[in-house]
Amino acid sequence: MPRKKTALILGLLACNAGLAIDASAEDEQQGMADALTSGKAHVNLRYRYEHVAQDNFVENADASTLRFRLNYATGSWKHWSGFGEFDYIGEIFIDDFNSGAGTSPDRTQYPVVADPEGADLNQLYLDYQAGETTRLRFGRERINLDNQRFVGGVGWRQNEQTYDGFGLTSKSLPKTELTYHYVTQVNRIYGERSATGKDDQNSHLLNAKIALSDSWSLTPYAYYIDSDDTPAASTMTAGARAAGNVAVGGGSIALVAEYATQSDTANAPVDFRADFYLVDAMWVMKNGLSLGIAFESLGGDDNVTGAAFRTPLATLHLFQGWADQFLTTPDTGIDDVYATIKYGFAKWNLQATWHDFSAQAGSESWGTEFDFSAVRSLGERYSVLLKGALFSADSSSYVDVSKYWLMLTADF
Repeated sequence: MPRKKTALILGLLACNAGLAIDASAEDEQQGMADALTSGKAHVNLRYRYEHVAQDNFVENADASTLRFRLNYATGSWKHWSGFGEFDYIGEIFIDDFNSGAGTSPDRTQYPVVADPEGADLNQLYLDYQAGETTRLRFGRERINLDNQRFVGGVGWRQNEQTYDGFGLTSKSLPKTELTYHYVTQVNRIYGERSATGKDDQNSHLLNAKIALSDSWSLTPYAYYIDSDDTPAASTMTAGARAAGNVAVGGGSIALVAEYATQSDTANAPVDFRADFYLVDAMWVMKNGLSLGIAFESLGGDDNVTGAAFRTPLATLHLFQGWADQFLTTPDTGIDDVYATIKYGFAKWNLQATWHDFSAQAGSESWGTEFDFSAVRSLGERYSVLLKGALFSADSSSYVDVSKYWLMLTADF
């Protein structure tokens, strides 16, 4: 072949290769751009009025706050996707309350309503979908494990609790959903304005939900919490939760049994070991009525200070009464016997719960509490919540507390 023709062919091939590379790079950029711009945005508004009357304060607390939440989920690109969420909590109309943890130093004459104002980057993470069964997550996220008794996002408060680190969720094992999180920082509900708003950690959270049948599951777990900023929270908790349903007379009984043991670890200041027990039964009937009875116990020691079972990452408002009198477990532990009635009709969901609290170690009675709530959806985007908690103290360690809430929510 003549040299001129060979040179021409090689030149054309080089040009085509260059064009192919440029086209490939352009396709790559376009694919990424499409993933970023084809996502979904969501706006949530949550207004809440909270009233607190507490016997050891002359002044009652009245808090009126509005949370604006904006988030955005990207589309997928080469198995990668992203999510970001921004919150802003503002005080409107009434601010007669102590928002807690030093965030409102000029209002300590009021009881605490833990909803400080301010902006917060609530979540920001990247997901990698490794096949159909495994997802890897990097960044800041909400973590809710099981019923949030040990690890949760504290979603009741206006500023949520989120976690920085790495997460893995996998269903590659038969009938098993495996969850693992490595946590480097906990972003607490008080936000950056408080010295306790962040907690540096080196923690490992392992949870495996195993389907035993269509209606029963067993969830063993191990939570190693190593807290640099709160040494008393450094604990090793291992346990298992069994849950299922039994058909009874046109309805079903939901049953839960759980046990965990906990000990000190890492830089914890006290050597201890304590146990956790839960037995819960809820009869769910077809007419919308549900009746439940339960017993929960967090162990303590009447001879050692700081040796009680603790749950530093839990969504605590969900447990031991909505008046939030036991956010920290008493040294002698706590036994909580409670009964619940629920009823749903039309667009309303009603609930009432009675608690009886006492020491787990010893015979002291802490008090009783009555909680009630009514929730109604208003179309597809709106809802209203009315809620109350009345705690009556039986011990000098506590005081009578009553709390009432009105909450309005809108989603767009």
